[in-house]
Amino acid sequence: MKTSGIALFAFALLSTLSWGLGHVAQAARPNVILIMSDDQGYGDLGCTGNPIIKTPNIDTLAAESSGLRDYHVAPTCSPTRCSLLTGHWTNRTGVWHTIMGRSMLRENEVTVGQMFADAGYETGMFGKWHLGDNYPYRPEDRGFTEVFRHGGGGVGQTPDIWDNAYFDGSYFHNGEIVPAKGFCTDVFFSRASDFISTCAKQKQPFFAYISTNAPHGPLHCPQEYLDLYPDQSDNIAAFYGMITNIDDNVGKTRKLIEELGIAENTIFIFTTDNGTASGAKIYNAGMRAGKGSPYDGGHRVPFFLHWPAGGLTKQHHVDQLTHAVDIVPTLLEMTGVPKPESVTFDGVSIASLLDPTQDVDWPERFVISDSQRVRDPIKWRGSSVMSQQYRLINGKELYDIAADPGQKNNIAKKRPNVVAKMRAFYEQWWAELEPTFSQTTEIYLGHPEHPVVSLTAHDWIQEVYPPWHQGSIRAAIELKASGKLVHKGHWAVKVIRDGKYQVSLRRWPAESGAAINAPLPAGDDVPGAATAFRVTPGTPIGATHGVLRLDGKDLDRKPVEPDAEEVRFVTELKQGSHQLAPYFEIKEGELGAYYVVVTRLD
Repeated sequence: MKTSGIALFAFALLSTLSWGLGHVAQAARPNVILIMSDDQGYGDLGCTGNPIIKTPNIDTLAAESSGLRDYHVAPTCSPTRCSLLTGHWTNRTGVWHTIMGRSMLRENEVTVGQMFADAGYETGMFGKWHLGDNYPYRPEDRGFTEVFRHGGGGVGQTPDIWDNAYFDGSYFHNGEIVPAKGFCTDVFFSRASDFISTCAKQKQPFFAYISTNAPHGPLHCPQEYLDLYPDQSDNIAAFYGMITNIDDNVGKTRKLIEELGIAENTIFIFTTDNGTASGAKIYNAGMRAGKGSPYDGGHRVPFFLHWPAGGLTKQHHVDQLTHAVDIVPTLLEMTGVPKPESVTFDGVSIASLLDPTQDVDWPERFVISDSQRVRDPIKWRGSSVMSQQYRLINGKELYDIAADPGQKNNIAKKRPNVVAKMRAFYEQWWAELEPTFSQTTEIYLGHPEHPVVSLTAHDWIQEVYPPWHQGSIRAAIELKASGKLVHKGHWAVKVIRDGKYQVSLRRWPAESGAAINAPLPAGDDVPGAATAFRVTPGTPIGATHGVLRLDGKDLDRKPVEPDAEEVRFVTELKQGSHQLAPYFEIKEGELGAYYVVVTRLD
C-alpha cells in the first residue's frame, strides 16, 4: 500500500495491540470456522431487513456477534475469495475473472490456510474453491490439510466431475474422486462437521473454511425448502430455499461445536462473496444493483463474527468502512498466528473495531472494489473507489453514500475536489498493480506433486468466454458460430522438466467413458427452478482428426479412430512457458479439445 494505507496500517496495529494480546493470552489458539455463501447479498437475510426470507439461525448469530455494516468484497466470486484468503487486492493476485485462466491464485501468494497450517493448525476446506483446479493452485497446494470440494466455480461447471448436479454428486477429496449422497450444501457441511469433530476430539486447533456454491445458479434445492416459499416465483423460491438450507446448516454447526465443548474458544464467522444474484427485486437493503455491479449492491455484503472467549457475544454494529483484505490480518491478530515475514497486507486488522469495549477513532481510508471480467484488466473498468462518505464509480460518478445510499444522485460536478482526491488514490493503486498483470498464472506440467494433469476448457485463455459449464460442453456451443471455426484459445502451461509427455485430446472427460464422436443422452434433472446442466443432450461433433498445437504451431496430426475416446500424442516438451492449444478437425473448422490430459512419461 502507498502512504495512506501504510499510515492506516500503523494506526490499526498500535490501536489493537493491547486488545489482541490480552484476548489471545486468555484464549490460546482459538479455532476458526469461516462460512461463506455464494451469490447471497446483504439483503438476503432476515436480520438485515428482508421480510420474506427465513434465516433464523444466521439472524441469531448476528444478534450475538460483532457485525460489519459497511463491509465490501469484489462483485464476483473468485476475486473475493483471493482477497479474503490472502489479504491482498484481487488484481494483485492474478484473480480478476472467474474463468479464462484468470481465476487461479498466483503461486507466490500465501493463503490464510498456509499461515494457520504453519502455526500448527489443522486446516480444512469444504465446498467451493474456485482459485484453480491444477497444481500449484489447488487448496491442498495452498496449505489446506483436508479438502473436500467440487471443481471450478460451481457444481456442474466444466472442471467439475462429469454429470454432477446438486444432488448425489461426486467430489474431490484430497485429490481423489469420491461419491456422496445428498444435497451438495448438506454434503459440504457434513464433511466439515466430521473434520471439526475429529480435531476437537484430538484437542487440535483448526481452521475450517466452509464455502458453499449455493445459492449460485443453477437454482436447485431440496423440495422441502422450495415449499417454504409457495407465494414466490420459482426462481425466488429456489434461491431463498437454498439460503434457508444454508441457514439450517449454520445452526447445526453451531450446535455441534456446543456439544463438542469448543464453542467458547471458536471464532465463528458468516459472510458472503458478492452482491445478490437473484434477490434484488424482492429486497436489497436500499442499495443499487446486485452481483457484478460497481454500485454498493454488487459488493457490500454481511459479515458477522462471534467469539465468546474474545468477548464478542452481543450485537455490536461496526459502521466503519471495511474490506475483505482486512480479514486475514484480523484473524492473525485474534489468534496469535504469526504473519509470514515475506507478506505485506493490503488490508489492516480491524480487531479493535470488532471489540465492543473499544471506542476507536478510525481514520479516513480508501478501498477499491472492481469487476474486470475480461482477459486482461482495463483501467477504471467496473470500479468503485470508496471512502466512509463517498463512492467514486468508474472514475466518473460520485455519490454521497451517507445521504444517498441508493446511489441515485451523481454529485461529481458539485464535488470536484473529492473526485480528484479519489481518482489520485486509484491512479496510485493502479500504477502499483499494473506491472503484475502480465504475470500469467500457468498450469504446471511434469511436477512430481501432480504428474497427470487434467485441463478443461474453463481455463482457455481467449477474448471470448470459453465453455465454462457442462451444458455448453454438451451443446458444443462453438458449432453455433457463423463462419469457419478457428480455435483461438490456449492453456498457459509451465513445463517443469524437459522430457517426453503424453498429450491426450478428449471431447468428453475421462470419467464419462464416452467416445469422441459419440452423442450423449440427456441426464436426469433435479428439483429446483432451473434445469441441470446435464439435461442438455450431448451433440456429436464429427471429428476427423486431432491436432497437437503448441506455441502457435501444429506439431502433429492423427485421425480419430472409430469409437476412440481420445487421440494420443507423445512429444518432447522443453522446460519453460508454453501455450498449449490442441484441437479437433471438424466439418466447421477447428474445435478446441474441451478436455486434455497431459502425463509426464518417465
